[in-house]
Amino acid sequence: EKGYELFREMKEKRCLIDRAIYGSLVEAFVADGKVGFACGLLKDLVDSGYRADLGIYNSIIEGLCGVKRVDKAYKVFQVTVQEGLEPEFVIVNPILVLYAEMRRMDEFCKLLTQMEKLGFCVIDDLSKFFAFVVGKEERTMMAVEVFEELKKRGYCSVSIYNILMGALHKNGEFKKVISLFNEVKESDFEPDSLTYSIAIECFVEICDIEKACLCNNKIMEMSLVPSVAAYCALAKGLCKTGDIDAAMMLVRDCLANVTSGPMEFKYTLSVVHACKSGGAEKVIEVLNEMMQQGCPPDEVIYSAIISGMCKYGTIEEARKVFSNLRDRKLLTEANMIVYDEMLIEHMKKKTADLVVSGLKFFGLESKLKAKGSTLLSS
Repeated sequence: EKGYELFREMKEKRCLIDRAIYGSLVEAFVADGKVGFACGLLKDLVDSGYRADLGIYNSIIEGLCGVKRVDKAYKVFQVTVQEGLEPEFVIVNPILVLYAEMRRMDEFCKLLTQMEKLGFCVIDDLSKFFAFVVGKEERTMMAVEVFEELKKRGYCSVSIYNILMGALHKNGEFKKVISLFNEVKESDFEPDSLTYSIAIECFVEICDIEKACLCNNKIMEMSLVPSVAAYCALAKGLCKTGDIDAAMMLVRDCLANVTSGPMEFKYTLSVVHACKSGGAEKVIEVLNEMMQQGCPPDEVIYSAIISGMCKYGTIEEARKVFSNLRDRKLLTEANMIVYDEMLIEHMKKKTADLVVSGLKFFGLESKLKAKGSTLLSS
């Protein structure tokens, strides 16, 4: 307000006022919710013989949309077009958002058509629009509804699917994400690595690890890399189902493919390496260091203990590690029972694998089969 008082004094003294001062005052009034004052300044600016720039018009349009005066905001946008100012997406976005909130889809699409005529890349701008809308969690379902309308009119892209899938996943709407995922697969569009990565996270959430793995394989076929979040989700999912070898392979794959892998994955390999000592002490040291770094043990770390100890140590030493975690309240009694069962099963599997490898090495496998043994038919 002091700035405005100074502005009025300058006007009374007939001082020459720079356009930048008008711009600063307009922006300040809009930020303060005084849109009427901002519009008054715009009129004064024009009456003084100045031509408003895009920054001023943008502030006015934002202010008008903020008080739900979308029709007036649209008229201001038309002025920018008439004056040949070549408005950008940032000016149009508030109008599109308000049209969407008011479900005025005819006007929304009319504006898109005008944008196309003005040289806007509408599909790219719609991606920006949806990214902006879902920035507020409560607007996610509105964004999905708007997209349903736009699809009917041919406005659609993989980028928009990804934005909506990501927002719905964040909101815990996993089935809706998978519905959009199936839809984009059946469309003329080609899902990209981000589409499959989001789907991986959702399939893990609903415990469909098989489909999550299929999505991961699809990304591999495309010679691309899943997101770090997808790697983490799938590794945890595989650990929960006891597919420890696959999980460890995925951890190594992630660290080989991304520039900065997750801390828990780096410590996963450290835990496996510590198991080479054959004792629990070295593993516990690594776990202590990991927790000092603010990285608590999770399913992947517990599976790394099982994997490492089954390969380099013993069941007894693995149990010592789990007992230590239980005593420190980092592992519940119930979970300790679960991981003990997984430990035994994994050790059985590794022992069986060693037996089969030995038989193959000494050429005894074919002899056993010839004698009718079904021991190796798994």
